[in-house]
Amino acid sequence: MFGLDDHIAALGNGASVIVVILVAAVLGLRHATDPDHIAAVTTLVASGRSHVARDAARLGVFWGLGHALTLLLFGLPILLFESYLPARVQQGAETAIGAVIVYLALRLLMRWRSGSFHPHVHEHRERDHRHHVRTPLGAFGIGLVHGLGGSAGIGVLLLAAIPSTSVAVASLLALALFTAVSMAAVTTGFGLTLGSGPVRGAFNGIAPGIGVSSLAFGVWYAAAAWGLLPYPF
Repeated sequence: MFGLDDHIAALGNGASVIVVILVAAVLGLRHATDPDHIAAVTTLVASGRSHVARDAARLGVFWGLGHALTLLLFGLPILLFESYLPARVQQGAETAIGAVIVYLALRLLMRWRSGSFHPHVHEHRERDHRHHVRTPLGAFGIGLVHGLGGSAGIGVLLLAAIPSTSVAVASLLALALFTAVSMAAVTTGFGLTLGSGPVRGAFNGIAPGIGVSSLAFGVWYAAAAWGLLPYPF
């Protein structure tokens, strides 16, 4: 994002093995703050329920695990065999990320329109409007898609520049681990915010803004993957 990954990675140039792995860990922690992740996680955990923080923590863990698994599956061949994903596959992954964000945003807007976030909606109606995008399996699948594109690929390419293969692989493991940890933390943080009393009471009013903003970002992200719009991140 704005070249931040490159600046962080530069800290490991010519450094010891421990420093290089620590740099990879910092890259992983920063990765969760990418705009596409923020847009996805906001609509992923948004529900307005009192126990949203607990649900968000669980979803964050599965989201991070899915992302970490994809990083390892596609990162190891790059580091070990210099086998890179074709440009079209990478482009398709970026498009899929945009589509996931659009899907989550539309589901959020549909729930708002149906009145699911109204303060006086009964609990049984809330259960009736529960969507599968907020199941652990759904979060895991979203994490798998996110791991294919964005700055995750940039992070792997930066690690590929490390002369020692063993250090590069160890750094990839650190990158995957701390990306998963940071995603779980970010998701939990959003859940705590959305589940707080003042926000929960006003969520019916702010849900449209969250949905429309995420929808616009998803469309922009997919268009940028095809070079139709600039993507400065």
